[in-house]
Amino acid sequence: MSDESKTPRTPDGRYVVVRGRLWRAANPHLPEAERAALVTALMAARSDVARANRTEDATLLTDARRRVHAAKVGLGERGPVWWADGAPDYNRRLARNTPYADWYAKLGGPGA
Repeated sequence: MSDESKTPRTPDGRYVVVRGRLWRAANPHLPEAERAALVTALMAARSDVARANRTEDATLLTDARRRVHAAKVGLGERGPVWWADGAPDYNRRLARNTPYADWYAKLGGPGA
């Protein structure tokens, strides 16, 4: 089992669950080349966040955080939802407090 498959994903594929909290998943409809480019940009920006924190470079930190946010918006993890059926966004909410509660309880996850 890969690390990715150990992270529960809601049945509709909209969220992953980490420590009982829903986090919006990347848009599965992105072309692979676009997704790969955004992931590469995200990893580079996260690396720069770490470097900025180590070196206490406030300018780099601001820029790196902006790039992290932009990559996450591009991936669909932040900003407007990527689904078009009008369903609300439960990003960052505890799974047990959402319509996914019964599904999550069956997983036996923390706080279910």
